[in-house]
Amino acid sequence: MGGCFSKPKPVELKIEVVLPEKERGKEELSASGKGSPRAYQGNGTARHFHTEERLPAPHPYPGAQDCVEAAVCHVKDFENGQMREVELGWGKVLLVKDNGEFHALGHKCPHYGAPLVKGVLSRGRVRCPWHGACFNISTGDLEDFPGLDSLHKFQVKIEKEKVYVRASKQALQLQRRTKVMAKCISPSAGHSGSTNVLIVGAGAAGLVCAETLRQEGFSDRIVLCTLDRHLPYDRPKLSKSLDAQPEQLALRPKEFFRAYGIEVLTEAQVVTVDVRNKKVVFKDGFKLEYSKLLLAPGSSPKTLSCKGKEVENVFTIRTPEDANRVVRLARGRNAVVVGAGFLGMEVAAYLTEKAHSVSVVELEETPFKRFLGERVGRALMKMFENNRVKFYMQTEVSELRAQEGKLKEVVLKSSKVVRADVCVVGIGAVPATGFLRQSGVGLDSRGFIPVNKMMQTNVPGVFAAGDAVTFPLAWRNNRKVNIPHWQMAHAQGRVVAQNMLAQEAEISTVPYLWTAMFGKSLRYAGYGEGFDDVIIQGDLEELKFVAFYTKGDEVIAVASMNYDPIVSKVAEVLASGRAIRKREVETGDMSWLTGKGS
Repeated sequence: MGGCFSKPKPVELKIEVVLPEKERGKEELSASGKGSPRAYQGNGTARHFHTEERLPAPHPYPGAQDCVEAAVCHVKDFENGQMREVELGWGKVLLVKDNGEFHALGHKCPHYGAPLVKGVLSRGRVRCPWHGACFNISTGDLEDFPGLDSLHKFQVKIEKEKVYVRASKQALQLQRRTKVMAKCISPSAGHSGSTNVLIVGAGAAGLVCAETLRQEGFSDRIVLCTLDRHLPYDRPKLSKSLDAQPEQLALRPKEFFRAYGIEVLTEAQVVTVDVRNKKVVFKDGFKLEYSKLLLAPGSSPKTLSCKGKEVENVFTIRTPEDANRVVRLARGRNAVVVGAGFLGMEVAAYLTEKAHSVSVVELEETPFKRFLGERVGRALMKMFENNRVKFYMQTEVSELRAQEGKLKEVVLKSSKVVRADVCVVGIGAVPATGFLRQSGVGLDSRGFIPVNKMMQTNVPGVFAAGDAVTFPLAWRNNRKVNIPHWQMAHAQGRVVAQNMLAQEAEISTVPYLWTAMFGKSLRYAGYGEGFDDVIIQGDLEELKFVAFYTKGDEVIAVASMNYDPIVSKVAEVLASGRAIRKREVETGDMSWLTGKGS
């Protein structure tokens, strides 16, 4: 960080090592949009981006007056594999001892501010206890997702058996480090009809691809196009926090895109892709030639096909505008949610405090059944019922009835009639790949884009990533799967960028996802499709449990509530290439997990 900017006022960061209760509250605070990941509640107000954070600092060594140095412990205080938060006066750092060496890093995950001291140290990296992002302890660099930023790395020296840490005050306050990036040097960028890299879709996969290219020194033109009116934002948060405004959800500020020459075309719909001539045509007739193409169009929500489907006030949630309108219409009124998957249940949980009544309609007999199994699904359903949510299970909507064009009632196949002023439909999604049908880019029978481990399609120079792809999952014998998770899209975007630069990277991350409902977080890692048994440790009634999903004698996924950091531990074991056997989790003896990794 350069010492030539005016010093920002010290931000008061009171971050104690928190108890699990408080910690969860913090995560929920961020999940509810009150402290979005881009707006830390450092000094009680959403902080603005300092110029220092936006642009690479002019010189890496801050002046002495900007630094703080202190003895933080005695060499003998630490064992190998130990992590501890230590205080430097201007903020805390995470001190780690690994293989006899000390490392000092930022102590909070830049994604949502989780305390990394509660995470998992293994194979030279620390994994976040909440959402599984991994950071290299020697460099602070982000190595697995979610999130966009890395940790600051601080200097450590040992004198007379004491461990000293030296850090810039600014770095201690910022809690995140945006990697140094190249800028775009093609002068005619804004006007020319050709680009080096074209990215269709500006979700996590598209944004991470663009950022990775710049981090790797790529300085040619990059164009990102999106159907949305907004710059890239955190879409999974919409259903957890329907009140959130676009600027609270933004993944990067406007200045960031300008600084690094990442052009974003909003409300830009690609209608044809001509891979022979390397050209795309937009709905408004604009044509753009490319050298390399990333297709990351995401998916389109399925809609109801019943009688009355054109009635007003029935929504799928795709944009902040949709989400905001749902909250407005639901206030003090009756809300019906169709579908008890992640989106539906998150919306239902959020609306309980706002709506007069919340009802959920679902075909299965328990929520999340295919994903989490019968028993976990039932425990979560009970939590919802305790929060006044009414369930109509094993039925579907047969008609939406209106009064003066606006929704009034939802009629079910079971012939029940439910009062409704607003209805949210969360019954799944289909890949948004219709525009590729005549393109020569291969699609499977369901419309997904199959890719290899390098995220390449059947057409050279054309890559695909995110919710619309099927790819080989390394640790499940390269089975071709579709995993529409936020974390997976980040990881795939990075692999695409590396392969555009001929670095021969392969996708190998362990899937990780989470959901937040009623201030409780459920975490999940692995790929549980086709599980034939669920082994539960802990107390389902109390919602303090860990569930292992097994197939044959192997653990293929894990879910937990109030049991951190077990999901991150399992993810780390799976990532190390070690299989977990069913008998290891049946005994209830978790000692195999407390090992320090391989």
